[in-house]
Amino acid sequence: MFMRFFTELRQAKVPVTLKEYLMLMEGLDKQVIDRSVDDFYYLSRAALVKDEKNIDKFDQVFAQVFKGLERMGDDVAVDIPAEWLKKLSDQFLTEEEKAQIEAMGGFEALMEALAQRAKEQKEAQDKDGKGPGNGNPNSPFGANGYHPEGVRVGQDKGRHGKAIKVWDKREYKNLDDSVELGTRNIKVALRRLRKWVREGHPDELDMNGTIRGTAEKGYLDIQMRAERRNKISVLIFFDIGGSMDSHIKVCEELFSAARSEFKNMEFYYFHNCLYESVWKDNRRRHAEKLNTWDILHKFPHDYKVIFVGDATMSPYEVTYPGGSVEHWNEEAGAIWMDRVSNIFDHMIWLNPTAERHWDYTPSVGLIKQLVGDRMFPLTLSGLEKAMKELAR
Repeated sequence: MFMRFFTELRQAKVPVTLKEYLMLMEGLDKQVIDRSVDDFYYLSRAALVKDEKNIDKFDQVFAQVFKGLERMGDDVAVDIPAEWLKKLSDQFLTEEEKAQIEAMGGFEALMEALAQRAKEQKEAQDKDGKGPGNGNPNSPFGANGYHPEGVRVGQDKGRHGKAIKVWDKREYKNLDDSVELGTRNIKVALRRLRKWVREGHPDELDMNGTIRGTAEKGYLDIQMRAERRNKISVLIFFDIGGSMDSHIKVCEELFSAARSEFKNMEFYYFHNCLYESVWKDNRRRHAEKLNTWDILHKFPHDYKVIFVGDATMSPYEVTYPGGSVEHWNEEAGAIWMDRVSNIFDHMIWLNPTAERHWDYTPSVGLIKQLVGDRMFPLTLSGLEKAMKELAR
């Protein structure tokens, strides 16, 4: 079973290695956990999953491979001799709880009622509300009821905090690398674009330097150092309006995450394609435009440039003067895009439209060509690839 678990994780594209698998086996051999499915789940997840984006895939594989262990009660409970269960109840129940059972007609009556309810549920598929448990807090059957001698017959969740299958809850499903992004997910991906430096006033204790200096000099030698900061500088251009209206939420999330992760970040807005002017305030976009040439010469060439837009427009807006739908542009948008790529060393384009739709829009292909085929979808996987490209 464990080898099947390992191979199915590999088939699900969870990057687990034989070394990690052997480490998991060593942990089981040394009994670092109790013999329970839930404990094994957490141990195996800690040993085999190196990136939180793979947790959802891990949960799905775990549920598929080990679901039999969790659901044995569904098939086996009927075959367990009633006298065995009766002895267990006599051993673990209090006198008060036993009295409650007797008030219902005794253990035999309880088991007969369970068999009848299970039969009704199977035949009527629980349409009449008489299935085991079924939301009745006083029911002795199922996981959704509560009774001192209740019998569990299967569940998808529990209301009393017992035997909850955490892998079925899939708490990390929003971290799958194929889904659309949220602010937290974007922050995780943007952190891959970092270059730590220590610059500025020394205001942080250098513990290693203090220990070394004290050992060398024979007396306490306190040493300070500058705080580590991310040196990466980012210039972001956001496409706004028109077809981008349906992508406002993800763009807001990207903007919020980027402001949090990059202390040296500047942003500007444009519409469809980059032309001779951009703006900072969409409410005054026609009154307070900024010259694009000034922007391109304002920032050093080591700034990382990110364009965010769906690249969906008429091809004329990219290739011809006067192609813009808002004004007369004296130079084609392709010329301005080419100038950006010549000035800055690193440039990418993030597209919030699903990648499977790109081939149906000619302008997407044009923009993709202009940015040197460095267009990435706004998914967790796409953003990680984009950050790796910028980090080169």
